[in-house]
Amino acid sequence: MEKAQEWMNYGLELAKEFGPKLVTAILIYIIGSWIIKKITRTTGKVMSKSKYDESLQRFLLNLVSWALKIFLIIIVISRLGVDVTTFAAVIAAAGLAIGLALQGSLSNFAGGVLLMIFKPYRIGDLIEAQGVLGVVKEIEIFTTKLTTPQNKLAIVPNGAMANGNIINYTAEGKIRVDTVIGVGYGEDIKKTKEVLMNVLTSNPQVLQDPAPSVNVMELADSSVNFAVRPFCKPEDYWDVYFATYENSKIALDTAGIEIPYPHSVEIHKDA
Repeated sequence: MEKAQEWMNYGLELAKEFGPKLVTAILIYIIGSWIIKKITRTTGKVMSKSKYDESLQRFLLNLVSWALKIFLIIIVISRLGVDVTTFAAVIAAAGLAIGLALQGSLSNFAGGVLLMIFKPYRIGDLIEAQGVLGVVKEIEIFTTKLTTPQNKLAIVPNGAMANGNIINYTAEGKIRVDTVIGVGYGEDIKKTKEVLMNVLTSNPQVLQDPAPSVNVMELADSSVNFAVRPFCKPEDYWDVYFATYENSKIALDTAGIEIPYPHSVEIHKDA
């Protein structure tokens, strides 16, 4: 009984000493979290009204949110009676160790900052980088998310993006579609060019400035190949690409212009 009483007294003493601090720390955390959400939302609304770039807006909001959360955690810990200076020294030592272990992540963070400053691409741009072709869905602190033509989500580290080659198909507002159409050697070149040019000019998605072009590109083994080059908006690329081939086939057949078959077709059979 005496032991139980001692433990009970000890528990009451701890409750009296640390109870108010713990309750206060919890209240500070709850209220602080609510304030951080309000600040983040308000900042986001201000940025939207100021017409900030969407990718920069998300990046800065994430940065502000994390900075405020770290600050809140430090306040909560200090309210519990932990010496902040000692805690800061521990954090600094841990930060050094973590920094050495996460050099790649720090490189990605630095890459994210560079991408925000120089803006080689924005959300919604069609780009090709690190062997991936896709539309920029989101630019985060450490990574860039792309939606590929197959509707797959590709996540590319910002460090690699900032230090590698980037092709932005959207930046200029126009993109050339490269297609090749072959006709027989006996066909009239001038007539073929007229038919193919009419295919391009009759497509409303094909831009007239720069003007589309049709030129003899190659005298191949079984055909005279024409370089058919329409320009379009980046978002219309695949529509124009497929329409050019389909409509060219229909138009050439209607005009009686032969599209030859290859001389040889390889047939693969199972052994």
